[in-house]
Amino acid sequence: MFILIRALAYATLFIGALFLFIPSRILARTGITAPAVFGAAQWIGMAMGAAGLALALGCVLTFVFLGKGTAAPFDPPRRLVVRGPYRFVRNPMYLGAGLLLAGGAVFYRAPWLWAYLGLLWLVVHLLVVFYEEPTLRRLFGQDYDNYTRRVSRWWPRLGGT
Repeated sequence: MFILIRALAYATLFIGALFLFIPSRILARTGITAPAVFGAAQWIGMAMGAAGLALALGCVLTFVFLGKGTAAPFDPPRRLVVRGPYRFVRNPMYLGAGLLLAGGAVFYRAPWLWAYLGLLWLVVHLLVVFYEEPTLRRLFGQDYDNYTRRVSRWWPRLGGT
């Protein structure tokens, strides 16, 4: 139970800072406000955001219950997680968070949120390639190598796993 509380606290802080607070500051600085009328873009943006949030939350729960840890680098899972959303793609939590932010960009029709998402995506990609993957390879060895051969880093492979 304590792992779940820690994981939800870390996820809330992470998502709150990078995907709510900073985007709200970007919107405020660029003068973009909520649209007066809801149209297709707002409904699509809300659906994207909800799907992204659901995927990210599903990843957090998968880390807790299968990995016996959290997504935070200072409190990592004790077991290699290759089930749940992780059976389709190695980094579904980042994809969910990116979808959440993309939903906000669509909702507000905010080009600066797209720019922020692009910058964030570059930073995350570099983090994954130069920190997370070597760390996981060191911690989980051949099991992680086998996993990387079966499951793509960012996009699910056609035909499944």
